Amino acid sequence: MRQGSGGQAVIRFRAVGVSLLLVHLLLVGWLTLRPLDVPWMTAANLQPFAGIKADLTLGPAAAVRRIGGQLLLLAPLGVLLPMAGGRLFVSPWASLARTVAAGALISLGIELGQTGVPGQVVDVDSLILNTVGVALAHVLFVPACRARLRRRKQRRIRVLPSAAHEVPQGATPTISRVGIAP
Repeated sequence: MRQGSGGQAVIRFRAVGVSLLLVHLLLVGWLTLRPLDVPWMTAANLQPFAGIKADLTLGPAAAVRRIGGQLLLLAPLGVLLPMAGGRLFVSPWASLARTVAAGALISLGIELGQTGVPGQVVDVDSLILNTVGVALAHVLFVPACRARLRRRKQRRIRVLPSAAHEVPQGATPTISRVGIAP
């Protein structure tokens, strides 16, 4: 259910979400799909968790930098996609599933786009880590933010006067059927 009663506030909230989402996607596209001038390239990694294992053998600092970078690359999508959707009253599980699926598809699109870019290599571990980053960001921030916004909205809703003072106006009028003229 979208917030129809919020009016301009909801429109501004969604517009900010869409704008930030587009800016983030442009930045991610520039970072991941620009050609690199490298003397040699590694082979594409199509075996899950092989690259993560290789990163862990480099030492703790390098592993945190490389794995953390992949987790953080698309993590803002975990917050920006629900923000752009503008839904306050939605099932947390449905929201998580929708956001993670969208994040996985965006990550897959980036990985497939890298096949035609010089110096960039497809890595299935990037797909996994990017998707986990989106899920973590969503779980950590979105439910708390939605709960806060719902509480704020409830405080603003004024209590309507009781229905005891209203006078019944009778049944709804109906129009009788009129035959077609001969």
